[in-house]
Amino acid sequence: MKPLFSIRVRVPATSANLGPGFDVLGLALTLYNEVRLTGWNDRSRPALTILNEGEGEADLPTDRRHLVFKVVERVFNQARRPLPPALELKLWNRIPLARGLGSSSAAILGGILAADAALGKRLSLRDIVQLAAEIEGHPDNVAPTAVGGLCVAAMVDGRVTYLSWKDKKMFRGLKAVVAVPDFEVCTAKARSVLPKTVSRADALFNTSRVALFLSALAQGRRELFGLAMEDRFHQPCRENLVPGLADAIASARKAGAFGAALSGAGPSVLALSPVAKAVAAGRAMAKVFARKQISSRVLILDVDFNGARVTR
Repeated sequence: MKPLFSIRVRVPATSANLGPGFDVLGLALTLYNEVRLTGWNDRSRPALTILNEGEGEADLPTDRRHLVFKVVERVFNQARRPLPPALELKLWNRIPLARGLGSSSAAILGGILAADAALGKRLSLRDIVQLAAEIEGHPDNVAPTAVGGLCVAAMVDGRVTYLSWKDKKMFRGLKAVVAVPDFEVCTAKARSVLPKTVSRADALFNTSRVALFLSALAQGRRELFGLAMEDRFHQPCRENLVPGLADAIASARKAGAFGAALSGAGPSVLALSPVAKAVAAGRAMAKVFARKQISSRVLILDVDFNGARVTR
């Protein structure tokens, strides 16, 4: 029996905050998860089959608790359409889990796009971003995951307003070097250590750094990234969760990276580097973690300009 539908989606990793842009800035990266959603009108098949491959395959659920399935079910429910009698999810996970690289946003966008394609592509891109932000709870990862590039996202009266910087000339010759330590930091724990209020001085500090970062990117002043990626909102509070964080940032810059920061909620550290210095910056960060008896891997990535997309 032929399936009712078989949809395949590719979804990029992201790095949020980029230092001072807490819950505002996010960058899509060329590391991808894939989701295949297949439905049959065949009650002889299992009602739900979930196959995980890659990152977290031994730990991710294979039942209705799986985040991608819950998102698919929500999209069908919102469309007031029943799920088919038999549903299969196959997931190829390449984005490390709970490492500050947007794995949950990738799961959410993968589920939304696959379900929406199965239903005939009823949702606009803005609807997709809005729904993803509602599920995730903040828009900084979901916007670049959905549309690609460097995104600025803001919540305005409960709705996501976002802009994406996707001029390839702005990013030419720039590598995203990510040191991924071999331990997890869940977002909820990383948020629990943040203060409820910040001082005027710290607010001004971060506001100025966000403006400086975007201006430096637009004008090609990459030598300013080191200053522009400084932060007082979240990184100082999260240093106890990521041993060696400050040293990893400093070592990446010393090795030739333009700037570096905690990636999302961590524990990964992202450095923006010229191509010629990317390997050295990655090795420098890995050495810092090694001195803390923490193994790590280094990913050298580019900026993704397409965002999540249905590939088949």
